[in-house]
Amino acid sequence: MKRFLMILAMTSVAALAADQSSKPSTINGWVSDSKCGAMHAGGGAACVKKCVDAGAKPVFVDDAKKQVWSIDNADSVTGHLGHHVAVVGTADSASKTVHITKLTMLPDQGSSKADPMENMMH
Repeated sequence: MKRFLMILAMTSVAALAADQSSKPSTINGWVSDSKCGAMHAGGGAACVKKCVDAGAKPVFVDDAKKQVWSIDNADSVTGHLGHHVAVVGTADSASKTVHITKLTMLPDQGSSKADPMENMMH
């Protein structure tokens, strides 16, 4: 019985530690695509939409480090391709994925200048 309680206590501590390390946080960045990645952080919505329509996956590019994160629930960014957003989500740095639970548009949607990359063939 002691052995069972010891195992139960150890698994509970491990589960609690895992739960605390995966707390949701808010991160600002851009919704881009898996083909172009960080190239369009700051603009390029038309290219992002074009690449996703052609089969690329939506990704998230954080403002701070311009790191590209796979989105494990891509439906959460529907209608926000190429947009500057604040996401609340749980990131897994080992697999570079993020699970988005909330998305808010940020006022800065890039410069008003046309993105020269939008007209390039991908």
